[in-house]
Amino acid sequence: MTKKPVKTNAMRLLDAAKIQYEVLTYADDFHSADEVAALIGVPAETVYKTLVVLPESGQGKPLLVMIPATNELNLKGLGLAVGEKKLRMATKREAEELTGLLIGGISPLALLQKGFRIYIDEAVSALPYVHVSAGQRGINLRLAPADLIKVTNAHPLNLD
Repeated sequence: MTKKPVKTNAMRLLDAAKIQYEVLTYADDFHSADEVAALIGVPAETVYKTLVVLPESGQGKPLLVMIPATNELNLKGLGLAVGEKKLRMATKREAEELTGLLIGGISPLALLQKGFRIYIDEAVSALPYVHVSAGQRGINLRLAPADLIKVTNAHPLNLD
């Protein structure tokens, strides 16, 4: 008997919006977005990790920031771009509590109703496709960058 593929909320959202995507699965015991790229056999710059970022003041909504697996987030530059004086990365515990998802499975596609401000590195627009988590460790989705931006209402920023 074959196991029926998992349908995540992110996939349901894309189905409802009639957005084409491809599901890529891999072992869920990885440690980084770079490893995910290797596991699914794609260039690391096409795998976008989703980071949870908090205003240092404790005021304002948390941010979800999508950047390529190959990049580190410049918090100072992000703060300037979004009008926040000081930002910090959420701890693993904070990220999981705020999103209800495990690290490595955090996806803006699964969190549209949670009130996050969503940003994406504008370099995504130059890619033919992007890979993002499907809201569960071990499952990534391949879709057109324009579709990801449209459905998440993500704000493209220069995050270099």
